[in-house]
Amino acid sequence: MSVLSATTTPLSSAETAGKMTHREVLEALTGLLLAMFVAMLSSTVVSNALPAIVSDLHGSQTGYTWVVVATLLTMTASTPIWGKLADLFSKKLLVQVALVIFSVGSVVAGFAPSMGVLIGARAFQGLGVGGLTALVQVVIASMVTPRERGRYSGYIGATFALATVSGPLIGGLIVDTPGLGWRWCFFVGLPVAAAAFAVLQKTLHLPVVRREVHIDYLGATLIVGGVSVLLVWVSLAGNSFAWMSATSIALVVGGLLVLAFAIYVEARVAVEPVIPLRLFQDRTTTLSTAASILIGVAMFGSTVYLSQYFQLSRGMSPTQAGLMSMNMVLGLALSSMLTGRIISRTGTWKRFLVGGMVTVIVGLSLLATMDGTTSLWHIGVYMAILGIGLGATMQNLVLAVQNNTAQSDMGVASSVVAFFRSMGGSIGVSALGAVLSHQVATSLGGGHQSHSIPDLDTLPAPLRAAVEAAFGEATGHIFMVAVPFAVAAFVCVLFIREVPLRTTIQRADEIPSAPVGELASPAEDSEEIEEARRSGAERPGASRLEIKPGSTTQVGPEQVPSR
Repeated sequence: MSVLSATTTPLSSAETAGKMTHREVLEALTGLLLAMFVAMLSSTVVSNALPAIVSDLHGSQTGYTWVVVATLLTMTASTPIWGKLADLFSKKLLVQVALVIFSVGSVVAGFAPSMGVLIGARAFQGLGVGGLTALVQVVIASMVTPRERGRYSGYIGATFALATVSGPLIGGLIVDTPGLGWRWCFFVGLPVAAAAFAVLQKTLHLPVVRREVHIDYLGATLIVGGVSVLLVWVSLAGNSFAWMSATSIALVVGGLLVLAFAIYVEARVAVEPVIPLRLFQDRTTTLSTAASILIGVAMFGSTVYLSQYFQLSRGMSPTQAGLMSMNMVLGLALSSMLTGRIISRTGTWKRFLVGGMVTVIVGLSLLATMDGTTSLWHIGVYMAILGIGLGATMQNLVLAVQNNTAQSDMGVASSVVAFFRSMGGSIGVSALGAVLSHQVATSLGGGHQSHSIPDLDTLPAPLRAAVEAAFGEATGHIFMVAVPFAVAAFVCVLFIREVPLRTTIQRADEIPSAPVGELASPAEDSEEIEEARRSGAERPGASRLEIKPGSTTQVGPEQVPSR
């Protein structure tokens, strides 16, 4: 007799979790949302402090960009790895490990004596952020069905909004408060991370499906390396070297070759690939991934410089600049929660993706018209429109992919969408930062070093007015550059095929069929499954199925031979 390993127990892990009450899910969700909050806070809390940080550490516009890009780069590169690990190991343990990594990076960043150390610490911090942003979606997908996931996606949107609103405000207050200073922007998230760790330890109890593990070290290394090389090129081209220089060509060719080898390894060599290429055989996954890249470019690439606009073009304090972001974030939160609840009630989602992308395009187009003299009231309305569009789009792209994905691939599939969105964001921040620098330099001519962050209080009145006008016009220009990317994302969304949200955690082809040979009859097997669903107990015989030598048993879409 041969024994089938515990990989054939998805009923226990999926169906039992799927029977959690709303209260039980919310209790577990509390720790997850705290973890997501601290991850989002790490980016937003420093946004309004960046001018002060760069000035204090004697940085440049390139340094300003890299404080943001360093986190995005490591977050992006590590996201699919975290997702794959979630399909192999304890999701709870992985979330807690990500929290520890984040906390260590935060401490080092808070004590950073130079821009180099700060950027390195932010890169290490990004490894933890990548885990938190990827794993929260994966854990929620293990607890609730796609049909009900919309209502919980609203909570994620609200958490994202709270972190985005409170982060700049907290960061601005910290910078403006005597005796604190910008270093406390990195320390402020530590108590939240500790609270998230403790709450998860108490409330999150997910079954761990044991199976043979094959970690794709080569594929992971190649993906991280290839993506990192291309992001370094995008970040430094135009500043440290010309776009068409030998250095630029070497970085592009090198990055593409590494990624080409990574694709070969993932397709032909790896037993458990970090990014299984078979996922892209699904049309929804492919189009959602493409749309996520383009949305990342448009959203991160343009909005990350809004705080700089309010401070350098409109002369606001960090706290005032934080208040200006409230309209966009409130629009995002309300849109996310409302669309999530409607989707859970109706089971249909594509209309919100299409409408959301149209709204994003309108919002970006309106923001592209702004300069240093545009009414702040108008800018607030434009930002609210953009937020409404993003709230209806971002979480629902992930939901569309999860609805078509097998539970055994849920971690990697969810993280793939986040990975490509983050990659698009990293490219957008770097490329549009270079565009911003070039525009400012062009507007000011030789009177300003294009890559430095000016201290407006030290400039003569005529030069200060010129700098404010230059940054205002340049910020509008980068929104105009972002519009075509949003239009391309809209085209991708149009061609996504809508599949009604399923009401089970597993796909139909994952639910174990009747065993063969000497096992129970279909009627008996059906009764056992139904009883397990009612009681939450493990299906009898699921973890150890005795089968005849040479026979097979159905555990999902593939036949697994006995050993």
